[in-house]
Amino acid sequence: MSVTVAAEPAPKLDVHKVPEEAERLLGIVTDPRQRAILQNFRQHAMLEVAGRWPEILAPDLTCDHPVYRVANGTATEVFDGRDAVAGFYRGMTEAGLNLIMPVWERMAVADWGLTFESELAHIVPGGALPLLGVSANGLDLDATYVLTERVANIWPYDRDARLMGEHVYIDVASRRLFRMEPDDVITPAQASVALAPLLDAARTN
Repeated sequence: MSVTVAAEPAPKLDVHKVPEEAERLLGIVTDPRQRAILQNFRQHAMLEVAGRWPEILAPDLTCDHPVYRVANGTATEVFDGRDAVAGFYRGMTEAGLNLIMPVWERMAVADWGLTFESELAHIVPGGALPLLGVSANGLDLDATYVLTERVANIWPYDRDARLMGEHVYIDVASRRLFRMEPDDVITPAQASVALAPLLDAARTN
């Protein structure tokens, strides 16, 4: 699909916002199982953005046979099993597409798992836009862009509070595209460094 580049500046992004909504709920939720689910999610989200995806598949975070369903417009991709999910993360990270952070997010947790709605900002190298279904015709492929979109997620967890899968629904009609100024670009390496202390702290709490 073709998305026109917005005339206004790209939104200012901060990788520290990645765990904020989960941390807000951890400040008020007292149920032990629900807290375990939120702690799992918080760690998972930061590992993904930090490019440390193999740690997401550790047996204490993800079940033995996860299934991801990603619906993007009229098509749904299914990643069935640990190898398929690993391939999903590997491909995304190798293409430099793991820098995803919320502009805003609201989340609810229950014993079965959690659901959340977000406006997500995706930092995308110009040449990688087609991988997300966005036409790069007429764009500077050497520039970096922010693609924003509304996304709804449903994540079920098993009895040990391990992720069983992701059900992801992307509202492609909500997409907006912004060109980033070079000084505002966040690189995968910078995100990994910024999130490392938060991940260390999450493991001890």
